[in-house]
Amino acid sequence: MSRAGEQLMPTGEHARAVKAAFRNGVDAGRFDLPLPGSGRTAERFLRLAELGRQDVVLARLGEGHADALAILAELNGTADAGGRRDAWGVWAAAPTSVTASAEGADWTLTGDRPWCSGAAACNRALVTAGTPDGIQLFAVDLDQAGVDALDGTWPAVGMAASDSRTVRFADVTASPVGGPGAYTDRPGFWHGAVGVAACWYGAAVGVADTLHRAARARTLDAHAMAHLGAVAAILAAARATLQAAATRIDADPTGDAGRLAREVRAVVETAATTVLDRVGRALGAGPLCRDDQHARRVADLTVYLRQSHAEADLAQLGALAAGQEDPQW
Repeated sequence: MSRAGEQLMPTGEHARAVKAAFRNGVDAGRFDLPLPGSGRTAERFLRLAELGRQDVVLARLGEGHADALAILAELNGTADAGGRRDAWGVWAAAPTSVTASAEGADWTLTGDRPWCSGAAACNRALVTAGTPDGIQLFAVDLDQAGVDALDGTWPAVGMAASDSRTVRFADVTASPVGGPGAYTDRPGFWHGAVGVAACWYGAAVGVADTLHRAARARTLDAHAMAHLGAVAAILAAARATLQAAATRIDADPTGDAGRLAREVRAVVETAATTVLDRVGRALGAGPLCRDDQHARRVADLTVYLRQSHAEADLAQLGALAAGQEDPQW
């Protein structure tokens, strides 16, 4: 795979630190989480939230690796395909931007895939591609010839260190993971969507930590204290929503969790957006201009939340609610 080495994009101490933390975490098994629906889903979500609170970008990469292991376990019957030392990504955005061709039992991938988080940190990835029978998932060794992470395709500020460049595949050997449609049809697709919300929640807690530290260090005015109270309340609601979702997933691990995932993501996105707004209103521009960690966390979370499809997701949730004769609110 084409890598820029010391000229890794984006450059900077944080990008290098996140890449090292991710690879070290993979080697140590830090992202080998309990599988969703295994009876320990709450622990899985808690550990993802802890990652988000520590660093938003590290949570994004760690969640991708953990999701890849869960997908492999669900579709291939193993949770450690390739070995623990493989750093996985799940690159499924714009699923038809890459096409897969078969010659006998051998498959190759061709095309440009955008939004590849950890483009230079991962050495294996699960990649969706178009086939004559529909969208199918493939496992790809990223160190082979023909895989090129394109420079200049991630000029981001928020989530800059995720290095989510466009990756070009040129007749790259790949192995199918499940059949056509299996990636999105499996129950775990929606469990993974809730896992992303757990990362959002943890990142929002990290933003709230700045306001909490300020309240402990000095006397805040009544308005700032009211913002802190509101932040505490809405984070409690988001945490309870995630815990309830974990219980429901464990109780019915093969059931359709589509509506549940949309509800959880909407609740957590609202909570995170509220935290960003209230912490900013309580503390003003100071932390955004003088606290590089807080400013980066705010920028990273703002971008990460846009993995949600906003009103499009809410419209789908509304359609599901409207279809119920007696909705359980």
